[in-house]
Parts: sequence; structure tokens; C-alpha cells
Amino acid sequence: MTLGFPTGVLAQEAEPDRQEPEVTEAPAEPAPDELVALASQPNISVAQLSHLLVPLTVEELDEVSETWLQLVRGKTAEIARAQAERVSSENPTDEAKIAAIVGLVEQRARLLERYTLVVDSLERKGGNPDLVQKLRSYRQGILYEETALAPARALFGSFIEWLGRPDGGIAVLWRIFVAFLAVAAIILVARMARGFVKLWIGRFTKISKLLQAFIVGAFFWLFILAGIIVVLASVDVDITPVFALIGGASFILAFAFQDTLGNLASGLMIMINQPFDEGDYIEVGGVGGTVKNVNMVGTTVATPDNRIIVVPNKNVWGNVIVNATASATRRVDLEFGASYEDSIQEVLDLLKEQVAAHPKVLSDPPADIRPTELGASAVNFVCRPWVNAEDYWDVKCELTQKVKEAFDARGLTMPFPQQDVHVKSLPESK
Repeated sequence: MTLGFPTGVLAQEAEPDRQEPEVTEAPAEPAPDELVALASQPNISVAQLSHLLVPLTVEELDEVSETWLQLVRGKTAEIARAQAERVSSENPTDEAKIAAIVGLVEQRARLLERYTLVVDSLERKGGNPDLVQKLRSYRQGILYEETALAPARALFGSFIEWLGRPDGGIAVLWRIFVAFLAVAAIILVARMARGFVKLWIGRFTKISKLLQAFIVGAFFWLFILAGIIVVLASVDVDITPVFALIGGASFILAFAFQDTLGNLASGLMIMINQPFDEGDYIEVGGVGGTVKNVNMVGTTVATPDNRIIVVPNKNVWGNVIVNATASATRRVDLEFGASYEDSIQEVLDLLKEQVAAHPKVLSDPPADIRPTELGASAVNFVCRPWVNAEDYWDVKCELTQKVKEAFDARGLTMPFPQQDVHVKSLPESK
């Protein structure tokens, strides 16, 4: 007894792994002659023509360009006959005739737009340069001669008509609006991306703040540049000549901006080797101050009296750099003079007491306090305590004050430079 299932269903259930994929026939591709015929239709849209021109060869584009040349020439002949009829009539300013001419000019403008697409495609694919130049010269010639001969009212009317065309002024205004909107969006997104990059790169503690700021800034401007290129390409602006111009001018710019390129290289060396970072106090090239910023040109330093000085990067990298805040601790070098009448041990005890009593002086390493010189007017002592780098100036100024007050309280003397003059009297001569 058999069940009433179709044979095909039983086969699929018995052998499910042997199902064959459904085969569909590929659509027939148009022949080359058909593509040429389609690309030569006068009522074809710009979008359709742009796609149809892609597979055409140089020989086929020669044929298409000749067809469009004849189309443009035919419409130009209609305009010329209408103009000749207008100027030879009794009323050259007839509104109806001018409106008819404006309509013909607008029809010819649509043809010229497609004519230009064909010529540009022919040039990009290696067409005969003389032929390309001839086709472009014809377009420029008819436009120039008609503009020179046309009345002002006709030109104005043609311009007003062009502004109202969807593929004319409206399209241009729409592209400008889209471009501005896209640029604003790119800048907004670039700022947001810069914030994320800044947070992400801040996790790498081994990278200096200067290098972090450079990477974030470079990412921001590269993001904007890439976005602008995408926007220009999306509104059908050919950016290839821009790159060609930059490539050709780079050799000349390299000579013109030798100093700038030197500063750029030095700035990169500073950021990579990290001899100092933002907020460090440095001395370089006769300038001392706190580093505020390092860009591609110079290093910005704020002096203790709040003057802002920009030092060229090549002068920074090419000189000895003293970084006063690179280490966590610093030694304060002080020197005091005591009178020859005072006890050396008493002076040493006083200095040690003042150093030990200061809360910001480090106990390790211990301070170096000793007499160093028997000067002309005083016995000189050095006092060298160690402090945290940020406490350097506080400790130096406070210890100077405390030691002077302690000398006065104990009756010790800090002599100023003096000189004793002994006058010896000679006996009178006989």
C-alpha cells in the first residue's frame, strides 16, 4: 500500500542534502551598438548617460561624440535662424520671439550638459587630444559668440530660466546647501571623534601630553580633510586636478618652506623623544619658563613674570635643554656666610635645626650642610636640602628667611663684604 505523496516530495525527504539550487538565466547584455544608440538619444537623462558611458571604448565614444556634436550644432542652427529672423523683423524686441529664443537656448543647454559628459569620458579614456580640444573649442566658441551678440534682455531671461530649472540653478543651490550641511556635520562629528580619541589616548600614560595633543589634533584635521573630499566627490566635483596640483607644487614648496619643515621635523623629534612635557619648567636658548604648548612651528613658554615666548622648534632641539621639573625631587642649593668671630659648630647646628624643622624638606636623602670656604669677609657654608620638585621655590625662599632670623636671634653675624685699610706713617726726612 502506498501513500499518496508526490514523488518529488519523497525524494526531497529521503535525500535533503542533494537539493539542487535554482538556476536563473542571466539577463542578456546589450550589444555595443545598442549602447552607442542608447547613449546617443537626445532625450536621455544625465544619470542614465553617465552610466552608459562607462563601458564604451574610445572608438565608440568617437561615434557618440560625433552624434552629440551634430545634435548641438542642429540646435545652435535653430537659435541662429531665430536670432537672424528677430533682428531682421520690424520689431526686434518682440517678447514672443525673445521667449522662443530663450526656450531654444534652454533646450541647447541640456544638450550641452550631456555633450560635455561625453567629451570628458572620451578624454579620460585616452581619446585623441586634438579631437577633444576641437569638441571643447566648439562648445566654448558658440557660447562666447552667442553671448556677445545676444541682447541683454535675452541673456537675463535665459539666466532667470536657468535658475528655475531643476537641473540648473535649483540643482546648484541644492548642491551648495548639501555641501555646507555636510561640512557642518563633518566638523561636528570630527569634534566628537576628537573627544573620544583624547579620552582613549589619555589611557596611555607613557605618551607625553604634547604628543597626545599632536595626535588628537592631527586626527581632527585629517578627519575633516577626508570628509571634505568625500563631500566634493558626492557633489560630482573632480578632485583629481587638486591632487595633481599639490603633487606638482610639493617640490617647490619644499624649497620655499625649508625653515618651516625644519621646525616641523624638530617638533616631531621633541614629541617622540619627550625631553619635556606640558607644564614642565625648562631653560633653553636663553629662555626659562613653563611649557604651554608645542605645535609644528614653535614651543610656547610662559616665563615666571607671565610673558609668553614662542621659541622655534629647531632652536629648541638644537640647543641644550634643561628640564627643572623632569625629576620628582630637586636639591636646593643655599649658601650662607658667618663672621670669623662666630663658632663654626654653632652655625652648623643652627642650619641643621632650621632644615630639620621645615615640613617640606625630605629626610631621605639627607641634607648636605658644611663649611666650604674661608672667604675674604666671612666663613661660607653650603646648605643643600632635598625637596619635592613642586616645593623648590617655597623651600628656598622660606629657608633663606628662617636662617637670617635665626642668626639675628642668636647674635650671629652675616658680614657683608668689607675691607680693612691700615695707614702707616713714615718718619719725616731730614
